[in-house]
Amino acid sequence: MKNLVLKTTAIFTFVCFLFFQSVCLAKETEYEDDYLYAIAENGDGTEDYIKWVDFNIPLEVLQKAMALDIASYNSQTPLNWVELLAYGSAKNWGNMGNPKKVTADIQAAAKKLGEGMKISELTEGMKLYDYYYKAYSAVLGGFVGEYEQLTNDEAGNEVLEKKYGLKVFSPVAKGYSFGHYDDFGDGRSYGYKRKHQGNDLLGSVGTPIVAVEDGYVEALGWNRFGGWRVGIRSFDKKRYYYYAHLRKDKPYHSKLYEGMTVKAGDVIGYLGMSGYSANENVNNIKIPHLHFGLQLIFDESQKDGVNQIWIDLYNIVELLNKNKMPVKKVDADFEPARAVNSIPID
Repeated sequence: MKNLVLKTTAIFTFVCFLFFQSVCLAKETEYEDDYLYAIAENGDGTEDYIKWVDFNIPLEVLQKAMALDIASYNSQTPLNWVELLAYGSAKNWGNMGNPKKVTADIQAAAKKLGEGMKISELTEGMKLYDYYYKAYSAVLGGFVGEYEQLTNDEAGNEVLEKKYGLKVFSPVAKGYSFGHYDDFGDGRSYGYKRKHQGNDLLGSVGTPIVAVEDGYVEALGWNRFGGWRVGIRSFDKKRYYYYAHLRKDKPYHSKLYEGMTVKAGDVIGYLGMSGYSANENVNNIKIPHLHFGLQLIFDESQKDGVNQIWIDLYNIVELLNKNKMPVKKVDADFEPARAVNSIPID
């Protein structure tokens, strides 16, 4: 009888294990299918492109991957933080609920890559890796790289020193504080019910707002929702930065114009509370703040179409807050004080 009970228990445990394994496999397949659908073929012979991105990488994971990248610069096996992040997401099925585990996975991957393993070997069989790499490259492209910094040599002469690291900036200039929380997806009711597609940075009217990265001014003027706003497109055309609710009467830097090329850290405008009105130059926003948004564009039809992709910027803002451009007042405008910070290479 005892042996029969043991055998029955063993069989039951094995059956439960097989059932659990099949459920996990089904969930994994379903998850993969959901993400692969985001880059499914269009069906009309045109080139397929990513149609959905859920950017939910925790700050500590972003910081760890970036630190590994920077530390490996000039080594025999330089690392790419986007590759590490894509690996971490693919290995965890996009589940970022356990940052410590994801960070550990990224560290383990960095060790193998540092020992000579190729990323293609490390990610072999990972169906989601290519998707995450394309998605994260669009979000973080150009954030880390070489730049030059003005410094003084032993004789006191200004010289350009080549460096490597984070070369993009917080949208809020150095010396100016702001508050924010993760409000992406919150409800909005002005005009019609919709979700908030950005991160509101609460600050003082007149706070200098700077370009996060190099690009060109694609939009400039009044919008009934965003008030005075600026839209800046990255040179690779993957990122469209949206700066809204700028100051009444003098929203922009006096030299700013549509089509103009700007560098990371250039002052583009001033924080305010304009918007929520069909009439121009009206303050209908109750609390002064910058609405900061980032739209990803994999196909030009997404720019103003129904398949727009806006991402949660909260952790990116936290990351960028470590690199703020100091500014100085020149006549009626503020200018970047580049002598004490980085100048991205063209």
